[in-house]
Amino acid sequence: MNIIGPNVRKIRDQQDLTQDDLAARCNVSGWDISRGTLAKIEAKVRKVSDYEALALAQALNVDIADLF
Repeated sequence: MNIIGPNVRKIRDQQDLTQDDLAARCNVSGWDISRGTLAKIEAKVRKVSDYEALALAQALNVDIADLF
């Protein structure tokens, strides 16, 4: 189950980041993710592993708890 997708979108929007921007940040930190995959995560279509949740939190510069 993906419960963090809507929070990822909310935080990304608050930071004025596009999905492409966030995907690029994730790619720089070592997680190869496309904008399309990120869109699926935000839409709760795709599940997120623990590693991916941590990578998203780092790319957004937030505590992982903020995603939940």
